[in-house]
Amino acid sequence: MTKNTPNKLKLVAKDFSSDQDVRWCPGCGDYAILKSVQRTMPDIGVAKENIVFVSGIGCSSRFPYYMDTYGFHSIHGRAPAIASGLKVARPELSVWVITGDGDGLSIGGNHLLHALRRNVDLNIILFNNQIYGLTKGQYSPTSKVATKSPSSPMGSIDYPINPLAFATGANATFMARCIDVDAKHLTTLLKRAHEHKGGAIIEVLQNCPVFNDDVWAPVADRKVRKERTLWLEHGKPLRFGNNNEKGIRMGSDLELEVVEVGDGPGQVPESQLLVHNENGPSAYHFLLTQMNYPEMPVPLGVLRSIERPTYDTMATEQVAKAVSDMGPGNLEMLLKSGMTWEVGEDGKPVT
Repeated sequence: MTKNTPNKLKLVAKDFSSDQDVRWCPGCGDYAILKSVQRTMPDIGVAKENIVFVSGIGCSSRFPYYMDTYGFHSIHGRAPAIASGLKVARPELSVWVITGDGDGLSIGGNHLLHALRRNVDLNIILFNNQIYGLTKGQYSPTSKVATKSPSSPMGSIDYPINPLAFATGANATFMARCIDVDAKHLTTLLKRAHEHKGGAIIEVLQNCPVFNDDVWAPVADRKVRKERTLWLEHGKPLRFGNNNEKGIRMGSDLELEVVEVGDGPGQVPESQLLVHNENGPSAYHFLLTQMNYPEMPVPLGVLRSIERPTYDTMATEQVAKAVSDMGPGNLEMLLKSGMTWEVGEDGKPVT
């Protein structure tokens, strides 16, 4: 069964809920993400036995226990590497990677980078709460400067990493962002990621009520969300605001700027606004990743979606060609071929 083969059985969200007690702190954003994923799985048209969730270490990495599918709770930061090996060995599987801002961008940063640049056909969900939750609130690679924590009591002096800017640098073929409690939007992005042939990463702005409560409230709160976020739609102008009265255009210094849209004094016509292009150049997508509140609204939705051959497909084709050209091979002959020699009783090579 391939990734997009319709499932003959009609499944529902409950079919993807395991018998394990969900053990996250009350109010954690992980609950909302879990429910969205469980609701989405029946709609992707893949049998449960062909779905695998792979996680590293962290609060989010409990995820495989709560999904009634196959799964690996692996080691710190190495989920992308394990998932890559699984996808190459079993390309027919739908493989999902669950990671966090600490697991995926600190110890696991190198593995995440290579999974994305290789374009392995994985669906990566990165939970970003800007803190290490499992180990009791140390600052993480995405924490803001001056974040006070047990490991930075005077305030962090690290400059944070931007997950989607990182992904752009790795030339990821699919990048998206969503808020944890926006179930409708998240399920849409999960389906888009699954349909994408290649490495897909979704950054979820997730709340940690214990160690970093309301870190995303300035943009995620429903009362201000329309004013402080930008909903991206392919082929449509970049507009936002309570009444869609604001827009984004390219300034003369090649930087994005917020403008008022209209025909009045100080306003600009919609024709001057940038039009979102998921398939556009990486320079445009990088500019989107640099939009941060309060200077700019935070972009939500699919930032980038381009096509490029996947690593797993090319590896499968390469193996098939090797077998076709040279036969199935013989492991014993392979081990005894090439630079081999015999060692005598005196420990010296036998000539």
